[in-house]
Amino acid sequence: MKPFTRILIVISCMLMASAYVLPLWHILLDAPQYPEGLEMKIWLNGLSGNIEQINGLNHYIGMKFISVNDFKEFKILPYVFGALTLVGLAAAVVKSRKLLWTWFIGLCLFAIIGFSDFYMWEYNYGHRLNPHAAIKVEGMNYQPPLFGYKQLLNFTAGSLPDTGGILVGIGGLLAATALFYKPRLSPNKTK
Repeated sequence: MKPFTRILIVISCMLMASAYVLPLWHILLDAPQYPEGLEMKIWLNGLSGNIEQINGLNHYIGMKFISVNDFKEFKILPYVFGALTLVGLAAAVVKSRKLLWTWFIGLCLFAIIGFSDFYMWEYNYGHRLNPHAAIKVEGMNYQPPLFGYKQLLNFTAGSLPDTGGILVGIGGLLAATALFYKPRLSPNKTK
């Protein structure tokens, strides 16, 4: 394994470690009555933001309350993500392409499972409504977008990566670069 590849792996792992101190995802609700917006930030091990206000609004349309205790993922994610990061560092230290492949496949599976789980949470959250809610709009569901923006009644809901998520994404791209990039030999060099 070339030094350049090992450097990419270490930088990638450092970027991914930012997930422990920076929010990964950001959900924003904008409406005329909330000009500053309501936000919820998703971290590797919890939630922050205007959770109480969002729960208060969601109660009227029959959505389930958001509670950190309902997410078993927050208990295991820090350990799984830490193990993946350690596999990446081990690949760089022992110069193992096999470990590099293991790490990359693990990161891909982590992303697929994570986004699938997030989508299913959003789906259930927006579709399984209390039939006795104060406000009912026939045929309306309130599933936030997985990525991007969506109009939900008088709210615009946005769902985008936050700082930690962007850094983890860049780390993932560097991991792919470390695995697939092959520097070209200059024409002046002999084999």
